[in-house]
Amino acid sequence: MNQTIPVLKREFGGYFRSPVAYVFLVVFLTASIGLTFFVGNFFDGQVASLQSFFLFHPWMFLFLIPAVGMRLWSEEKRSGTIELLFTLPITTTQAVIGKYLAAWLFVALAIFLTFPIAITVGYLGDPDWGVIFSSYLGSILMAGSFLGICSLTSALTQNQIISFILSVLVCLIILFLGWSIFSDLLSAIFPFWIVDALSNFSFTTHFDTFTKGIINVRSVIYFLSLSATALMLNILALER
Repeated sequence: MNQTIPVLKREFGGYFRSPVAYVFLVVFLTASIGLTFFVGNFFDGQVASLQSFFLFHPWMFLFLIPAVGMRLWSEEKRSGTIELLFTLPITTTQAVIGKYLAAWLFVALAIFLTFPIAITVGYLGDPDWGVIFSSYLGSILMAGSFLGICSLTSALTQNQIISFILSVLVCLIILFLGWSIFSDLLSAIFPFWIVDALSNFSFTTHFDTFTKGIINVRSVIYFLSLSATALMLNILALER
């Protein structure tokens, strides 16, 4: 793991050497504020809560995180720097983990920068800070799972647009598994236990527990396991 840290530092610093990072941060913060206060009708609720803020996170991540993850390996392949990368004294596993952690840290920074919204809620009322903390934790873990999938799709193609589309499609399917309308449609085809198992594989099913103030060990394991599985497949894809 000694070579993972230099990769992490190089990749994380690379985000801020291009305007893409700043565009992402501005879009993420603007979307968060707009969806919370205007679409989510924050002030109409008359409750000191960030429920309307975290409600939209899975759907924002669906498009914004693939925009971050699509370049992780596709750009390396397109520019030919992937061959140079693997001539260095570094293993595929170290490279994958380093690049993934750098991207995850960048996304976590974007989520953290929304703290003025939490401060606003604290100023206007007396929110449950335990619920806010668990919701932020769940959001960061969920972002890591999204990013793991995006890293995998990026390793499968050298075209960033194809990587983006694949990431959105895969993540959209996983999101839909926890959607009640989608579950009702599946209930007409499959037995209840299959539908229940599929819904438990959804991002939203596990993220909802965090937004209720519950740090469920099973949900934490779900997000970490999904990320780890995607990264393992990522390593295999690159080594092939």
